[in-house]
Amino acid sequence: MQPLPQTGRRRVVIENVTPQVDGGRFAAKRVVGDMVVVQADVFADGHDEVRARLSWRHRNDASWHESEMEPLGNDRWQATFPVGDVGRYEFSVSGWVDHWRTWVHDLKKRVDAGQDVTVDLQIGARIVGTAASRATDADHASVLKQASGQLTTRAALDPGLSLLIDAYPDLTEATSLNAPLAVVVDPVRARFSAWYELFPRSASPDPKRHGTFDDVINQLDYVAGLGFDVLYLPPISPIGRQFRKGPDNREGGTAADPGVPWAIGGSTGGHTAVHAQLGDLGGFDRLVHAARTRGIEVALDIAFQASPDHPWVTEHPEWFRMRPDGTVQYAENPPKKYQDIYPFDFESTDWRGLWQALNEVFRFWIGHGVSIFRVDNPHTKPFAFWEWCINDIKASHPQALFLAEAFTRPKVMYRLAKVGFSQSYTYFTWRNNAVEMREYLEELTRPPVSDFFRPNFWPNTPDILHADLQTGGPAAFEARLVLAATLSSSYGIYGPAYELGESTAREPGSEEYLNSEKYQQRTWDLSGGARLRGLITRVNRARHAHPALQANERLLFHATDNPNLLAYSKNTDDQRDVILTVVNFDYHATQSGSIELDLAALGLPDDAPFEAVDLLDDQTYAWNGLRAWVKLDPEVRAGHVLWLRHLP
Repeated sequence: MQPLPQTGRRRVVIENVTPQVDGGRFAAKRVVGDMVVVQADVFADGHDEVRARLSWRHRNDASWHESEMEPLGNDRWQATFPVGDVGRYEFSVSGWVDHWRTWVHDLKKRVDAGQDVTVDLQIGARIVGTAASRATDADHASVLKQASGQLTTRAALDPGLSLLIDAYPDLTEATSLNAPLAVVVDPVRARFSAWYELFPRSASPDPKRHGTFDDVINQLDYVAGLGFDVLYLPPISPIGRQFRKGPDNREGGTAADPGVPWAIGGSTGGHTAVHAQLGDLGGFDRLVHAARTRGIEVALDIAFQASPDHPWVTEHPEWFRMRPDGTVQYAENPPKKYQDIYPFDFESTDWRGLWQALNEVFRFWIGHGVSIFRVDNPHTKPFAFWEWCINDIKASHPQALFLAEAFTRPKVMYRLAKVGFSQSYTYFTWRNNAVEMREYLEELTRPPVSDFFRPNFWPNTPDILHADLQTGGPAAFEARLVLAATLSSSYGIYGPAYELGESTAREPGSEEYLNSEKYQQRTWDLSGGARLRGLITRVNRARHAHPALQANERLLFHATDNPNLLAYSKNTDDQRDVILTVVNFDYHATQSGSIELDLAALGLPDDAPFEAVDLLDDQTYAWNGLRAWVKLDPEVRAGHVLWLRHLP
């Protein structure tokens, strides 16, 4: 015989609780100011009335908050709770059979049928009496005790009595989740941000002089003027000299070549040291402060690898993989060889020491005012390391954010998000027609993916110059910018290559830039690129002015009769801010077509005119009804970003 359960009187079932990630194995993600919507299936056998309750707290809270869940129909229940602080929250759902509500429901039917309810009132009085014994308020206990002693049909059906009994439910046999579910709450910038990538060594106006932190400070007004709020810097550590690469990744570079910033470490230090030609830590601290006064946060690239000159190579040889010939295994992606970079061996016998040392790298830069990190190739390091490291850091620095640079398989990217990464690079760059883009965004912006994965869209990076940008001309740069900045609430560009329309590949079929900044210092003439710079500025201005563009949850696609056109909208929960974007994927020819608008979803009238104001050029269009016609000439504009508003 099977052993009996600890209690056979617990009849309520709780299923399909949302949000939860992998059955509660990982935390869902939200940002400060969100209302977390919790839903669950809560039901019991038979026909008894069921109630459900949501409990929640910030992990630092001593006590739980509670609220009644409301039925949505078909045994689905919902309640919400606010998250006002960064950090980790936890919540639970409980459900129980409510004998009083069940009794009242049955009493009404018996009274309506004209039945004798004398015995039923005695049963009800007993239920009221037990509620009186649970009451913590003396006045309430007195009222309930009095009601139980002389319960009449009229008193039993008084809603006031039910409200009082509801306040003191019998939870003896309530069902609760086996363990609370978690929600990690990040700063708003985790969901809404605009990144600008800049190589500090190229910030010098003099091509003969290496750029410095002070040169970057001098460019902050330019970056702020474009409307970006995150300045992302590639690694600023010393660069190794052994096997240093020359221009365009040429082997056999000389000491005159600046080297690759990702070949980290030299005689002056490793991951917590500063490249001497950039300045010193004091200069970096000035940069962080100067950026923050302009509303910009500095994001730092963290690449967990080492040059052959990194101090750890000699101090901790056990952290690297040795080859049979006694040399250290360098990075490879055959046929490519990266002799200037040594990967860490995460299967090292001293893996604990390695983990702790890498954790301290983050903590060092947090101590210098950095709270945002772009992590290079995290998918080549163990998931277990990231889960421990990120959770450990966020326990004491919950404001810290981590962007995963992981252009790899979908399940790997998603796992990195689950173990703690705040944002991730995506496949946006390689979604190059309207159908592909729509399918991809509907995956990213819907649960369950949206509960843990926050996309950050980049039309280009120092590693990626997509074929569309190589051949599409200015219209491709404009269209991809509009798509990135309006489809995703977080996006970034590698500039000034982007605003200047840099489009020459190293060789045919390559996504590598010719004369890439990864291998040499560049001096950019920022007097050019006025049209694209103006578009970037207006797009970022629209993003800051319109809350609809600051989240992804309410992204909605609208049908068009032209496959070259992608039409989509975002709006706020109250539908007071509605933005419709239309982009032409044909960068060489004019495309026009009709858009079928879902007016109900947009909160717009179906029988009255409304305005569409283009936030990119201030032109206003008068529209009426569910169909709108657009025409996009890539010589004039690659897309519309339209603010839809009611006419007075």
